[in-house]
Amino acid sequence: MKALILAGGKGTRLRPITFSMAKQLVPVANKPVLFYGLEAIAAAGIRQVGIIVGDTAAEIQRAVGDGSRWGVEVTYIPQPEPLGLAHAVLTAEPYLRDEPFIMYLGDNIVTSSVKPLIEAFEQRKPNALILLAKVPNPQEFGVAELQGERVVRLIEKPKQPPSNLALVGVYLFDPHIFEAARAIKPSWRGELEITDAIQYLIDNGYTVEWQQITGWWKDTGSLDALLEANRLVLEDLRPANAGTLEETQLHGRVAIGAGSILKRCTVRGPAIIGANCYLEDCYIGSFTSIGDGVRLVSCEVEYSIILEGSVVEQVETRIEGSLLGKNVVVRGGAKRPRTMRLMLGDSSLVETP
Repeated sequence: MKALILAGGKGTRLRPITFSMAKQLVPVANKPVLFYGLEAIAAAGIRQVGIIVGDTAAEIQRAVGDGSRWGVEVTYIPQPEPLGLAHAVLTAEPYLRDEPFIMYLGDNIVTSSVKPLIEAFEQRKPNALILLAKVPNPQEFGVAELQGERVVRLIEKPKQPPSNLALVGVYLFDPHIFEAARAIKPSWRGELEITDAIQYLIDNGYTVEWQQITGWWKDTGSLDALLEANRLVLEDLRPANAGTLEETQLHGRVAIGAGSILKRCTVRGPAIIGANCYLEDCYIGSFTSIGDGVRLVSCEVEYSIILEGSVVEQVETRIEGSLLGKNVVVRGGAKRPRTMRLMLGDSSLVETP
């Protein structure tokens, strides 16, 4: 069995970050989201992985390379335009040929192992096997309608959802999915929807089975979802300290990278601080991820993600629920706002008066 990872798309919900970074490479707990999917696929024993790439192909290739660090062989498959998940499947048909495959959306994180899903697919041999999760906001996802144990209908982002079971970004297909993808028409969004392709299989008598996810799952395409995924991953953080601490207190599970220096700081875990960071007179609250080479002086940060090379200095108001891109500079002044919520692209500069 091969794997197909989708790493195209423009990431419009994460702009301005995604003007200069592929959405699949935005880090969660200091690791690119895409790497979680690669790890899951490799752990399931799959060795051949095709990655659909678009405008950010060069960046994805630089980050992933040939896949050898995960023990997989990666083939990059260009998709000229992001015309939907079913279109991506058709784009990958020459690579996948007549083999069954697992499709994994590169901006999703699934904590459940995909190996049992693959084993169930290989044992029962349905034409498709989908993964479902209960969500509080089903109108934002593809949603499944069930009759007993049978999937009868799939609807993409319904205004009135028939259930709270959303399609998780992991699917298993046999080659009949190519027939389905060729048979459907573009949706109102101008895309070939994978939900329509699976609906074609259902309507034409093919076997579509489902399993409900046992762990948690996040589509990290928005700021709130990204921060929530960061929180969930940090819940399982293993504490480690390879840095230098001076008059600094660590509470709970904290990981600090090599070469980092913390002076007169308080860090409440779970929190992760990358390598070669400098923190002075700072409070770092729970569920915060700080990338490599970050400088923080006289500030407070909580429930946020700060990417590598950024600087935050002399900001009295706590930065909370925020995402700062690479090499961002935030400097405070004499007058400070009462609250601050930020989502900044690479090389941004914010200065308060």
